[in-house]
Amino acid sequence: MEVKRRPFQGVLNILSFNRHFYVIGLGTLALLTISYRLIGWSDILYWVILASFLYGLIMPLLTSAYVYDLSGYYQFNWLKNLPVSDSSANQIININAGFDETSFIIKNHFPQSDLLVFDFYNAQRHTEPAIIRARKVSQVYPNTQPIKSNSIPLADKSVDIIFLLSAVHEIRSHDERVQFFKECYRVCKPNGKLIMVEHLRDFPNFMAFSIGFTHFFSRSAWQQAFRQVGFSSLQETKFTPFMSIFTVAP
Repeated sequence: MEVKRRPFQGVLNILSFNRHFYVIGLGTLALLTISYRLIGWSDILYWVILASFLYGLIMPLLTSAYVYDLSGYYQFNWLKNLPVSDSSANQIININAGFDETSFIIKNHFPQSDLLVFDFYNAQRHTEPAIIRARKVSQVYPNTQPIKSNSIPLADKSVDIIFLLSAVHEIRSHDERVQFFKECYRVCKPNGKLIMVEHLRDFPNFMAFSIGFTHFFSRSAWQQAFRQVGFSSLQETKFTPFMSIFTVAP
């Protein structure tokens, strides 16, 4: 299936899924301006606060447009330098958190490989409004299977490539992430690869998303979880200053 994306679909998705933040932000700006007009407090303070609010509203959209619409993320340009190949003997799995924009693209890049898609979304645990809205417009790859984050219904050492693309940060509990990675470790072949793409809780993402960067996890948190499970090989490469690609092997 050919995947066609609308111009700036990435940033429009961000705006749509997180519209509650923008409604609150614009409402706060309106109250701020009304207060300034009525009370007449310091011009400098008003403009500093106004600039801060506008930065917090606009910068995440500019960053999202760069990462998701202009950088080649959904063309999988970042995959070209990774040690993966297509083969009729390959078993690939793609695991998402209820919003899937990548499975059809993966299949286009690996037409000979067998691709299975799993969705670990849990309505009781994964309650953020953005992911709930995203699920309503998500493409559903044929035969996508819902799973629990601690149970992948595949045999031990049966998978060549595991894709986790901007999904695992939706598992907010460290213990739950460890259980999830244990399952990934169990099904991964000894010469297999786990490929995870995530924003990090670091300075570039703080500059891009301000307080919103706390939705992501730090490099050390990911490393700790992988090593706690037993993965022995972990490499990180940057795809834009805001995204990291972790290539992990048993």
